Amino acid sequence: MRPVPCSSDMDFGQSNLFGYIEDLQELTIIERPVRRSLKTPEEIERLTVDEELNDIERALYLLSSGQDVQGTSVVANLPVLMRQNPAETLRRVLPKIREVLHVAGVEMQLTAAVSFLTVLQDESVSIHTYSHSFLHIILQNLEHRDAGVSNAWLETLLAVIEALPKETIRHEILNPLVSKAQISQTLQSRLVSCKIMGKLTNKFEAHIVKREILPLVKSLCQDVEYEVRTCMCRQLEHIAQGIGTELTKTVVLPELVELARDEGSSVRLAAFETLVNLLDMFDSDDRRQTVLPLVKSFCEKSFKADESILVSLSFHLGKLCNGLYGIFTPEQHLRFLEFYKKLCTLGLQQENGHNDNQLQLQTLEQEKKYISVRKNCAYNFPAMIVFVDPKNFHLELYSIFFCLCHDPEVPVRYTMAISFYEVAKLLNSGVYTIQKELVTLLQDESLEVLDALVGHLPEILELMINGGENSGSESKLLSIPDLIPALTTAEQRAATSLKWRTHEKLLQKYACLPQIISSDQIYYRFLHRMLTIILTNNVLPVQKAAARTLCVYLRYNRKQEQRHEVIQKLIEQLGQGKSYWNRLRFLDTCEFIMELFSKSFFCKYFFLPVLELTHDPVANVRIKLCYLLPKVKSTLKIPTDKHLLQQLELCIRKLLCQEKDKDVLTIVKRFQKRFYENDLLDQEKERQEHLLLEMEQLEKEKQQNEGRSANINDKIFEKKRRDNKASSVLAKSMTLSSSGSSSGTSTGKEDKKSKLVRSQSFSTQALHPKYSNIDKCSNKSSATGYTSSLSGMGKGCMLSFSDDSFRTRSTGNSGNATFSPSSSLIASRNSFNSADQKSNGNKESQSRKMSIKNRKSNS
Repeated sequence: MRPVPCSSDMDFGQSNLFGYIEDLQELTIIERPVRRSLKTPEEIERLTVDEELNDIERALYLLSSGQDVQGTSVVANLPVLMRQNPAETLRRVLPKIREVLHVAGVEMQLTAAVSFLTVLQDESVSIHTYSHSFLHIILQNLEHRDAGVSNAWLETLLAVIEALPKETIRHEILNPLVSKAQISQTLQSRLVSCKIMGKLTNKFEAHIVKREILPLVKSLCQDVEYEVRTCMCRQLEHIAQGIGTELTKTVVLPELVELARDEGSSVRLAAFETLVNLLDMFDSDDRRQTVLPLVKSFCEKSFKADESILVSLSFHLGKLCNGLYGIFTPEQHLRFLEFYKKLCTLGLQQENGHNDNQLQLQTLEQEKKYISVRKNCAYNFPAMIVFVDPKNFHLELYSIFFCLCHDPEVPVRYTMAISFYEVAKLLNSGVYTIQKELVTLLQDESLEVLDALVGHLPEILELMINGGENSGSESKLLSIPDLIPALTTAEQRAATSLKWRTHEKLLQKYACLPQIISSDQIYYRFLHRMLTIILTNNVLPVQKAAARTLCVYLRYNRKQEQRHEVIQKLIEQLGQGKSYWNRLRFLDTCEFIMELFSKSFFCKYFFLPVLELTHDPVANVRIKLCYLLPKVKSTLKIPTDKHLLQQLELCIRKLLCQEKDKDVLTIVKRFQKRFYENDLLDQEKERQEHLLLEMEQLEKEKQQNEGRSANINDKIFEKKRRDNKASSVLAKSMTLSSSGSSSGTSTGKEDKKSKLVRSQSFSTQALHPKYSNIDKCSNKSSATGYTSSLSGMGKGCMLSFSDDSFRTRSTGNSGNATFSPSSSLIASRNSFNSADQKSNGNKESQSRKMSIKNRKSNS
C-alpha cells in the first residue's frame, strides 16, 4: 500500500484517483474479517436461552442443544449445582454429562476432571454416593487418547483413592488393574497402572500388597517398553514406604539393582534417584554391599558413557555423601570429595596450560548441562561442609567456594548467594574466612545475585562481627575490610536500575548497620544518602524505606550536634519544602519517629512542625495530617504537655471553622468526635478510680466506728437488762398483793393499758424529727451524723434508718462520696429495740397468767 501524500501534494487527477480507490479497497479488505467475526442473527438466536428456565433445565438444554463452549460452562458449574440441588443434579444432569463426554473435546474433558475433583473436595455428597455416581465416569476416561486428558483424569482418580473405602478400591480399582497391567494392554493403560499401584500400597495391609500388588510391580519393572519401566521405577519409592523395611530389602532393592543396569538411560536415572530417596530405609550392610558399589559405578560412568545422569548426580551428591558417611573409608571419603570438586569446575577447566581457544568447542546443550551441574554443586555446598567438617573448610573447600562465588554464570552465583547464610552459620567462628566473598557478591554486576544475598544480610553481618576473628577489636570496621564501599556500591547500582523492589529491600536491610559499623561512618556515608533518596527518588515504597532507615540511623546516632542537624534538615527540606510530595514524606517520617523514638522526643522537635501543616495549601497534605492526628495526640503527656494540647485543640477548631475541602472536614470531624469521646471515657475512668479510693477510706472509718459503738452498745444492753429484771419483780409483787375483788381486775387492765401506751410512745418517738428527711441527713458529714445519733440516744430516741442511708453522693466532678458512719450503730439499736419489745410482751403474758390464777383462787 502506497503512502498517502500530504494535502498540498495531492493530485485529484484521473491518473491518481484510481490509486486512491485501490488503497480504500485494501482498507475495506482489512476490515472484512472483523465484520465476519460478528455473530449472525441465526447464531444469536441459537445461543439464546429462555430466562424462565431454572438452573437444572438450563443445564440440560445447553448440554443437549448448545455449543461446546456452553456445554463446557455447564460442566464447570457442576460443583455449584451439586451444592444447590444434589439430588436433581445426580438424577438428570450427571447422566447427560456422562453421555456428552464420549464425544467431548479436550477442553471439556479437562474441565470435567477438575469439576469432579472439586465435588469430592466440597463433600457435597457422601463418599458412597460419589463412588457410585462419579467413579465409573473417571475410570472410563482414564485411557483417553490425549495424554494431557488422561493425566488429568488420573490425578482426579489418585485423589479419589485417598477418600474411598478399602472394599470399593478393591472391587472397582484393584481387580480391574490386574488385567489393565498385562503386556497385551496399550502403553497408556500400563503407564496408568504403574501410577495407580504406587498409590494403592498405602491403602492395604502388607500381606495383601505382597500377594496381589507386588507380582504386578515385578511384571511392570520388566516391561518391554522403557517408558513403563521408568514409570514403575519411580513408583518403587511409594511402594517401599507402604510395605515396610523387610519387604523393601527383599523385593524392591533387587529390582532397583537390576533397573540401575538397564539399557535405557532414563531407566537408570530413575533407579538412581529412587535409590537415593530410599537411602534411609537401608541398613549399613545394604549400604556397604549394595548401594555404595552402585553409586561408585554411577560416578565412574557419568563422565564417560552416561552423561545423562550427571545433572541428577550433582543434585543428590550432598545427600549421598552424608547418607553414606558412616561406611566410607578414608580413601573413599577423599575420592568422593575430589569428585565433587571436579563437578564444581566442570566446563571451566584449562588443561595442560591451553587457553579457551584451544579447547574443543562444546555444543549449547552440553554447556547448559554443565551450568546446571555447577549450580547443583553450589546448592549442595553447605552439605559438603558438613561432610568434610567445618574445621577443615579452609583446607578442603575454600578454593571451591572461591570458584563458585566467581563463576561466570549468574545462576551459579545466585545459588551461592542464597546459600551464603547457611555457609556462614556452619563455619561459626571461622566465618572470617569468607569475608572477601561477601564483598565480592555485594559488588556483583547482577542484581539477581544482590537480591538473593540481601535477604539474610543482617544475619550474615552479625555473624561476621560476633563470630569473626577480630570480634574483640574496638573498631567494628576492622573485622570486614571494604564493607562500606561494597554496601554503597550495591545501593547505587540498585538505585540506577529499574528493579525498585530490590532497592526497597536493600534499604530496609541497611537498617541493621548501626549494629555493624560506627555511628560516624553511618552519618557520613549512609545517613545523608537516605535523605537524598527521600528527596529525589520517584518510587513511594523506596522513599518510605529510606525514611524509616534514616530514622533508625538517627535513633542510634551518638552525637547531639549531628542529630540536631539531621532534625533541622528534615523540618526545612521536607516539612517546609516547596514540593507537596516532600511534605507528605515528612509526615511519613514523623510516623516512623513516633514508632522508634519516645513521646517526649517527638513533642520536643516535631509536634509543632507537624501542626503547621494544618495550614498547608494542598488538601492531600491536610488529609494525611488529619489521619495522623490520633497518633500525634497520643504522644502528649498531661499536664506536662498541656500547652501542646491547647495548640492541637486550636488547630482542630480552626480546621472546623475554616476548612473548605469536604474530605478534610469529614476526617477532622471524625477525629474530633473520637477525641472528645475518648476524653469523656477517660474522665469517667478517673472518677471511678477516685471513687474506689474514697470507698476504701470510708470502709476503714466504718470499721473504726463499729469498734467504738460496740462498747456503748454493751453498756446500754446491761442497763436495759437490769431495768427489765426490776420491772418483772415489781409486776410479780403487784400480782401477789392483789385480792380477788373487782379492783384486782381493773388494776391488771390499767397495767396492761399503761404498757401499751408506753410501747406506742416508743414507736412514735423512735424517729427524731431532726432526721425525718433522709436525703437531708445523707448530705451531712460523717462526724455530724455520729454526734446527732449520740444526742438522739441521750434523749431516749431510737434512730431507724433504711438501707438507702448508706450510699454514695457525687459532688460536682470530683466524684466524692459521703457515708453515714452511724448507720451500723443505729442498726444495732434497732435490734435492741426489737428485743426490748419481745421482753415486754413476755412480761405481759406472765402478768395475765398470774391474774387468772388469782381469779380462780378467789372463786
